Amino acid sequence: MTTTTDAVAGVPDRWRTVDLDAWTRHVVRRHFDPATGSPYWLKRATELSFDPRDITAYDELAALGGTDPRGVDPVDLLPQDGPVAPAGRLWESTGTLGGTCRFVHTASMTHHREHWRARHLRTAGFVPGRVWLRVCPGGPHALGRGGGQLARHHRSRVHTVGIDQRWIRRLLRDGRVGGINAYVDHVVGQVVDLLETQRVDYLETAPAVLAVLLAHRPDLVGRLAGVDLVGTHLTPQTYRDVVAALDGGVVGHRWVGAAGHAIGLPVHDDGALMPYLPAYPQVTMAVVDPADPARVVGYGELGRLRLTVLHEDLFLPNVLHRDQALRYRTSAGWPCDGVANVAPLQAMLALPTGLY
Repeated sequence: MTTTTDAVAGVPDRWRTVDLDAWTRHVVRRHFDPATGSPYWLKRATELSFDPRDITAYDELAALGGTDPRGVDPVDLLPQDGPVAPAGRLWESTGTLGGTCRFVHTASMTHHREHWRARHLRTAGFVPGRVWLRVCPGGPHALGRGGGQLARHHRSRVHTVGIDQRWIRRLLRDGRVGGINAYVDHVVGQVVDLLETQRVDYLETAPAVLAVLLAHRPDLVGRLAGVDLVGTHLTPQTYRDVVAALDGGVVGHRWVGAAGHAIGLPVHDDGALMPYLPAYPQVTMAVVDPADPARVVGYGELGRLRLTVLHEDLFLPNVLHRDQALRYRTSAGWPCDGVANVAPLQAMLALPTGLY
C-alpha cells in the first residue's frame, strides 16, 4: 500500500532534473521584478552597480555578496505578487547565524520542507504509524512544527518535550554551569518519564541530549526502534554510541534551519564521514574558505558552511553560518554539492550555540 509518506517523499527525486542555472534565473527575476519583486531585494538593487536581472547562472550569485537576514522584516523578503496573508505564523531562528532571523513560510515553502522530510524518513528507514518522542525547540522555532508533519504524513502519534535554546545560550554566555546542568537534568527527566511510562518507538532530538540520556539510562535508549539526530553537534563517537545502543535500530541524521535544511545520506566508515544532501534546488550548500567566503574549497576539505535559499518565495544568497563542514561530492544523480561532518565553526566556539 502506498502511504502518504511514500507519495510525498517521491517528489524530491523529480527535482534532481532541474537545471540550477535556469532555476537561478527564474528566482532572481522574480525577486527583482520592479513591479512585483520583494521589497528587501528591490531596495538592495538600488545599491548595486549592475542590474541583478542580468544574472544568468548560479555561480554569478557571488556578485550579490553575502546576505544577513537578521533583523529584516520577514514580509519584506516575500515577492509582492505572492500569497501573503494579512496574518500568519512567523518562524524564527536563533541558531548558528548568531542572531534572530524571522521568516514567513508560504504554503509552497511548507510543502517543499514536508516533501524533503518525508524523503528523509523513508530513506532512513523509519516506518510509518509508529509512536515518536520529539525533544526539540518549540515556540517560534521552525523545528517545532515537525510533530504535525509526522502526524499528517507519517501517520504517527507524537509526544513532545520542549527545549528553550535561548535560555541555554544565556546560561552558556554567563558561564552558569550549575544552571546548565540543572536545565539538562530537567529536560532529560521528562524524557525518562515518557520512556518509562509510554510506548515510544522513535526518538528525535539533538546529539547532545541523546548523549546525556545514553550516559544515564542506556537501557531506555536500547528499547527504541530508532533515533533521528538533528543539529550540528553530531560527532563520530556519538554516532557510534547510538548505533551500538540501538543494536540494529534505525539511526537518521539531518540539518535543519528556519530557512534551509538538509537530509542525511548514508554514513561511511563507522561514522567517520556523515554526509548531508541539501533540499535541491531550493536550498544549496557550499563549503568556503573562512578567510575568503567567495572561494569554495576542494572536495574533502574543511571550511565554513555557506547556505543559499533559492525559493520562489524566499531568496537568500550566500548566507554564512557559524558551522564548519567538509565539502562532499554527491552521487551522479544529484547536480549539487553535499556537506559532511557539520560542527560549530572552530574559530567561533567562544560564541554559544546551545544544544542544537
